[in-house]
Amino acid sequence: MNSENGGQSSNDLARQAAAQIARKKVLAAYAAGARKSALANSAESGKLREEPVTTQINSESWKKYHSAWQSYYQKYYNDYYSKAAQDYIAKERLKDAREKAEEEEILSSITKFSKKSGRTAGLSLESTGNVPEDDTTIGGRLKHRIRAKATESAKQTRRKRKFVPILAGVFVVLLILFLQYNRLIFAPIMAYVSPGNAPVSGIDAIDPTVTQTVSADPRLIIPKLNVDVPIRFEVPLSGVMDAMADGVAHYRIAGASAYPGEIGNFVITGHSAGDVYSSNQYKYIFSGLERLEDGDLIYVNYNSVRYTYRVVRKQIIDPSNVAALVMDTDKPLLTLVTCTPLGTSRNRLLVTAEQISPSYDGASEADKVTPVIDSAMNDTLPSNEPSFFEGMWNFLTGQ
Repeated sequence: MNSENGGQSSNDLARQAAAQIARKKVLAAYAAGARKSALANSAESGKLREEPVTTQINSESWKKYHSAWQSYYQKYYNDYYSKAAQDYIAKERLKDAREKAEEEEILSSITKFSKKSGRTAGLSLESTGNVPEDDTTIGGRLKHRIRAKATESAKQTRRKRKFVPILAGVFVVLLILFLQYNRLIFAPIMAYVSPGNAPVSGIDAIDPTVTQTVSADPRLIIPKLNVDVPIRFEVPLSGVMDAMADGVAHYRIAGASAYPGEIGNFVITGHSAGDVYSSNQYKYIFSGLERLEDGDLIYVNYNSVRYTYRVVRKQIIDPSNVAALVMDTDKPLLTLVTCTPLGTSRNRLLVTAEQISPSYDGASEADKVTPVIDSAMNDTLPSNEPSFFEGMWNFLTGQ
């Protein structure tokens, strides 16, 4: 387009100029013929004059001129549109060839994928070569549908593949976070759910003034928390962690080695949290220990006697403060030890209770009992089960 020529291209201007010249030539030719005819007629009649001859074009000459002009335009436009149609057909063929190549590439990738997954039935028609190319036939329409579905499926697969690495990364991160920190979620929930095997509200408080004879199986019973769990006695310090997989464990050190009914500190330790996928059914047994308050009752069955204790104190200590278990007392005491805050092993919670039943008049001193201590004793209190990364580290380091 040329703005100086009214928006017409140079080719359009050339065609218009050629048409004008042709028009003038045709008019001049017919005008000359008419002049010659008039001169001939005048000469025959002897009436030739000196005045200029007025050019007149009769109807027959005009028809010839009009027919010649139409023939010219018809030939010109036939050539113009024929060339334009040829160019358009060539472009469409090139476009179809490119689309067909892309479709064949997509179909090839879909066929390979389908063969791997055993789903090649939908594409079998493409491989046989027996499907007609004409879309008006049933086979042609079927082939067209299969090709369209395969193309769309390939496009969707390509779009989805872009998100696969992102989704995989997010899944791995969430999985690692779950493996490491799931106890932070489930431990607080289990603190308000029956952590032992007893049904909820299945344990009632007992009159502490009544001495009862019970079975010989040693058990710890906390009615407020719905806890009824076996106690493992005679456990060396190196086996306390393993013993807590079967309930709670009697933890004995020098200065805190009493048994039920003896004057001194009777220490029991248990888990407050663990991984939800752990097989330890007692991993949440002490998760609700923080809910105990002064005056709450705790029962211990030992040697067919039920001992009753009343909570008198709670405290949080550092895991290395083992000496906090050694208490100067003239009464039988019970101290429950577990990890706090819930879901971690950062600190230790001590819940101390005094024996109120049966009477401990004439009870023996715990100091006279030799504590079960071995070379594996360390300077930290027992903890929860190791977390995912702690377990991996212990496995790699052989601890």
